Amino acid sequence: MANITEHFFDSKEQMTASLAESLEQRLTQGLAENSRAALMVSGGSSPAPAYKYLSNLDIDWHKVDVAMVDERWVDASHEKSNETFINNTLLQNKAARANFITMKNAAPTAEQGVEACEQHYQQVHRPYDVTILGMGPDGHTASLFPHAQGLETGLQAEQLVCAINAIESEVTGAITERMTLTVHAIAQSKVVKLLISGEQKLATYKAAKQQGDVAEVPLRAILQHPDIELEVYWAP
Repeated sequence: MANITEHFFDSKEQMTASLAESLEQRLTQGLAENSRAALMVSGGSSPAPAYKYLSNLDIDWHKVDVAMVDERWVDASHEKSNETFINNTLLQNKAARANFITMKNAAPTAEQGVEACEQHYQQVHRPYDVTILGMGPDGHTASLFPHAQGLETGLQAEQLVCAINAIESEVTGAITERMTLTVHAIAQSKVVKLLISGEQKLATYKAAKQQGDVAEVPLRAILQHPDIELEVYWAP
């Protein structure tokens, strides 16, 4: 099992404040110890306020690698692009100087883009200082979706990224082709922060903590990984 610490808050504002403070400490410590730091970022509404707070921090952003946890295989101009979301929230103000590593490249498919993406991610400073994950009501995290094409690679392969083609659902939307960090890559983090909001996702998280099929609830691969230091943040 992962070493799990749970932080439950009364409001999203409290969660944001705690998350932002912790991220600041982690990045500052990483820069002090190694002269470089790495922050692996996810999209979604939960981390957005913390990203905006971080963007104004007076740290050596040019020594910080910011890299995507996962990405839909769409151009950065697409409204569903996580890259655009990170550019608009985190990579502003002082944080605009960070070394940003995106997943999407010129390959026509994610599968064809894996090799180039892997080469770029091999350059990111490791161990990652912080990896931020979200979770869907279907039990996916990053773009490790239940029973997706490529999921076995994402769960088992000793590479940093892999291509995923999810089964279309209300959660995935129409864009099912993704690139994602593998569990192997996520495990190379000093700490993983899992952000959850709402009662429905809390129930999904509690169910994922029980024994069961990892392919059915991929979050279990994180919760059960013996080398992962996991901090769970929940707010209503």
